[in-house]
Parts: sequence; structure tokens; C-alpha cells
Amino acid sequence: MTNKLHLYLQLIRWDRPAGWLLLLWPTLSALWVASHGFPGWHLLSVFTLGTILMRSAGCCLNDVADREFDRHVKRTAQRPVTRGAVSVREALGLGTVLALLAFALVLTTNTATIFWSFAALGVAVIYPYAKRYVAMPQAVLGVAFSFGIPMAFAAVQSRVPPLAWLLLLGNLFWVIAYDTEYAMVDRDDDLKIGMKTSAITLGRFDVSAVMACYLAYLLIWLWALMDIARPAIYLIATGLAGVQALWHGWLIHKRERDNCFKAFRLNHWVGFALFSGIALSYLGA
Repeated sequence: MTNKLHLYLQLIRWDRPAGWLLLLWPTLSALWVASHGFPGWHLLSVFTLGTILMRSAGCCLNDVADREFDRHVKRTAQRPVTRGAVSVREALGLGTVLALLAFALVLTTNTATIFWSFAALGVAVIYPYAKRYVAMPQAVLGVAFSFGIPMAFAAVQSRVPPLAWLLLLGNLFWVIAYDTEYAMVDRDDDLKIGMKTSAITLGRFDVSAVMACYLAYLLIWLWALMDIARPAIYLIATGLAGVQALWHGWLIHKRERDNCFKAFRLNHWVGFALFSGIALSYLGA
């Protein structure tokens, strides 16, 4: 029983919180913006727990979809489903339970949030298969990883204003940036097995494209949120995020596997910087 629990925790990447933190910070940022400050403990709990649960469910589906490919990739060959330690049925069952728990949380919000949760689920289900057909599957992932933004606005305001979609667009560029860094780690293996990734599609322009996406992300969020309570604080936070982006550019410029993976793993601090700037901007306002 203990061994099976360990396998399930490994399946949902419990020991790698960077994955759900990448989803959490833009979602919480949207909650604070939509609420013009602290959104209350109920919504904070719903979106924090829901983010963790849905990311974990996504890992289950992704590993099932990619099990035949993952065995040929150094980094993923020992994943529980890939090596047969967890069956496809078990993985899908666990993913379903986690998704239903997340949906139960959504049911405590409002009709608009429930409606948008179905769209979010649809994109999340599509993504694992996009890697077979789409030259830039990171763009699909970008939509999936950004859907907490319109859902947060829906939960607070019972609608999704244009600002939410603008923030989603900016966040999509960030996801493309860090997931391209992730794809650069596996590029050699992905070329052999015919997997489509942005790192392969962009070729020698990969590093330049990553930096351009970081810039687009930061500029869109800066422009969209310059009229928040204390813009000077947010400007400083954006600067700190920008410094991190430049560091990541330095890490990946030689395209070394370990440094590309390091850049990916540390990306959640970029999102944390912007969230901190937003939260502090509304503090005491």
C-alpha cells in the first residue's frame, strides 16, 4: 500500500511543486486584480487547491497519452505509467478523481465559473495530443495553463472582462517561453521519435524566441495593469521579473540540457515576482 501511494505521488509530480506554482501565480494575480485586493479565504482556497488538483490530474492524463513516447526520452523513461508500475486504468482513475475534486470546489463558486471550467477542461484534455499534430504545442499549453485567469475573474465578477483575456494573452507568451526551455532539454530525443515541440520548430531561433516571449509577457502585463492601486510597486516587481528573464536567457544561450532545465524549474519565481507586486500594490490601498 505504501509503495502504491509513493507511485501515485510520483505520477502527480508531488515532489516537483514548480509545475503547479507556474499555474498558481497568474491565477492568484487575476484573483487580486478582479477583487481589487485580497479576494477572501474562500476563493483563495478554491483556486489554490483547484490548481494543485487539476495540475495533478493533467499529469495523469499526459503520462497516459505519452507513455509510448516517454520510454524513448531519457528524462521520462522511468515515469510510473511508462515503466508499467502504474496501469493506464489506475492513472486515468486517479486523474478522474482529482478532476472531480477540483470540480467540487468550482461548484462552491458561481454559474459563470462553472461554465468556464468546462472550457478549461476541454483545453487540458486536448493538449497531450497536440504534440503529435501542432508545430507549436506550447501555444496550446499556454491556453490551458492560463485558463485560471478568466475563471478567477468569473468567480469574483460573474463575468470575464476584456482585461482577463489581455492577461491571458500575456501569460500565454510566458508559458511558451518556459515550456520552450523545457522542450530544449528533450530536443534530441524528440527529434528521434517525431514529437513536435517549439524547440524543434524554432530551430536556431529558439533562444531569441524565448526572450521575445518573455518581453511580450512582461510588456502586456505591465501595460494592462499600470492603473492598479500603486503602479510604482508593480513597476519594480516587473523589473525584478525582467532581471530573472535575462538570467534565464543567459542560462539557455548555450542550449545545455541541465541549464535549460534549471531555467524552466526556476520560472515560477518570475510569476511570483509579478504576483507579489500586484498583492503589495493593493495592500492598504
